[in-house]
Amino acid sequence: MCGIVGLFIKDKTLESELGSMLSDMLITMTDRGPDSAGFAVYGAPGEMKITVQSTDPEADFADLAGDIRSACDVSCEVMLKDTHAVLQMTSDKADAVRTALREMGDSIRIMSAGEAIEIYKEVGLPGEVSERFELSQMSGSHAIGHTRMATESAVTTMGAHPFSTGADQCLVHNGSLSNHNNLRRELVRKGIHFETENDTEVAAAYLSNCLAQGMNLGAALESGIEDMDGFYTFVVGTKNGFGVLRDPIACKPAVLAETDQYVAFGSEYRALVNLPGIEDAKVWEPEPATVYFWER
Repeated sequence: MCGIVGLFIKDKTLESELGSMLSDMLITMTDRGPDSAGFAVYGAPGEMKITVQSTDPEADFADLAGDIRSACDVSCEVMLKDTHAVLQMTSDKADAVRTALREMGDSIRIMSAGEAIEIYKEVGLPGEVSERFELSQMSGSHAIGHTRMATESAVTTMGAHPFSTGADQCLVHNGSLSNHNNLRRELVRKGIHFETENDTEVAAAYLSNCLAQGMNLGAALESGIEDMDGFYTFVVGTKNGFGVLRDPIACKPAVLAETDQYVAFGSEYRALVNLPGIEDAKVWEPEPATVYFWER
């Protein structure tokens, strides 16, 4: 089942409202996914950021900056937010920090990395997750969110969406891929590392691989129509863009709305009803096997 929401801000005066609008949309989708929730927020690009989650934040985050400095001689700024922390460093130090984090043990997991993206996700009702991470106070250019109803795997933080497998790229998914194991094997041969057995992570990695080859978001999604089998709705974020794709049957619900100020996505129209100016928006159901994307 699951619920997906997304916002792409066109009018920069609305960027300060991004978090509050997305929070309302995410909470509205609670009954489509009450077991866990997550969201990705894209702010102004700057230095490299790595967002991590811990199963024991009190211990792991007590002196995270000092632990990283001791492990790899890199100084970074650390912002703590509940079970997550955002580390900021120069881009040339990111690989060293990532290696140090992985050597600190299994209790610290990398959620995302990039110049604009931050990902937060946890087990719990969407309203509780939004409040824990103060989503309503966040600002940015675009964001996507997901409420999960686990039907094929356990309810865990790592099973929650969004999944990020490339710099400033993430994906949320409603549905199921039938050929994800074959795709996973192909991607592993190309050197891609997976954190979970979730088919959504495979879809994210597939698109990351396409983007790494120089495709833009639209071309990457077009390629996915040919290579990914199953029933699905994808909403994808990149540093500059926001995209939507439904499978050729389009059995999962989806609604898009566009005004001069924003583009919004919801699994159901009720997720969009409180957005400003929605009464004057162009509202439509995305066509099957058709790529929709917006970039700055």
